[in-house]
Amino acid sequence: MSTTIPTGCWELKDVARPAGLSPWGRGNTAHVLAIGEFSQLTHLSVRTLRRYHDAGLLVPATVDRTSGYRYYSPDQIPTAQVIHRLRELDVPLADVQRIVSSPDPATRAALVGDHLQRLESELERTRAAVASLRRLLQPEPSAVDVELRAVPATTVAAVEDDVAHDQVLAWYAGAVAELDAVVDEPTGVLGGLYDNALFENGHGHVLVYRPTARPPQSGRVHPVTLPAVEMAVATHVGAHDDIDVTYGEVGAWVVTNALAVAGPVRETYLVGPRDTSDPDAWRTEIGWPVFRVTR
Repeated sequence: MSTTIPTGCWELKDVARPAGLSPWGRGNTAHVLAIGEFSQLTHLSVRTLRRYHDAGLLVPATVDRTSGYRYYSPDQIPTAQVIHRLRELDVPLADVQRIVSSPDPATRAALVGDHLQRLESELERTRAAVASLRRLLQPEPSAVDVELRAVPATTVAAVEDDVAHDQVLAWYAGAVAELDAVVDEPTGVLGGLYDNALFENGHGHVLVYRPTARPPQSGRVHPVTLPAVEMAVATHVGAHDDIDVTYGEVGAWVVTNALAVAGPVRETYLVGPRDTSDPDAWRTEIGWPVFRVTR
């Protein structure tokens, strides 16, 4: 005797039931579900269930050695549902395997938490890209306000190194922490110099500094005298997700006004995360060096 399945629902191989086998354990067999029934209850396709079986992720309760029929127990339904949710969150199969096989709730929670953190980071990057794109696609973008400024030579406490572009944020955080630890009496806000090669080649010289009358020599922190420079300066408003748009506006202004460009770009962090948790309040000056400012 076998279960009758409408044409096109499932392959007969995976839904036929041995004689006397009842879907819910009535009769002379243990509780068991054919793969098609299990698919209906868990919303995992038969094809997906087979793939999970092959991967050792969700192994059927029993497999008929003669027919190859797969049968699942009702207590496997919660596990299948967990796997379904994890895959909806794009958790890699290897991580899903570790989560469902771990007997320790803390380990499972940590694995899920790590993946959720990655998802949140990706979501933030997506939101930032969307906001930047909307700014770029405005029919009439607001004109950037550029000031030509002569900056005198300045004595600062600095940390500097050659850094890969994708490591700048982490390197910056470490450098700022060192400056904060040893600069007792700053005379100005944080700033940074970013070599052109950092953008052109993905690797270049970066210098982060804090103005102070008596720069200390401690660890990586050392005194530096920044040379006098003339710059075209504009203020970027908000988080740094779309700071490249402001960079482009300043650069276009410089080219349009036929001012020769030379030297690293300077950023001055007037208001930032250290001052307020509201990104809309952040203000970053971008200084594009020029050879000469007409007075």
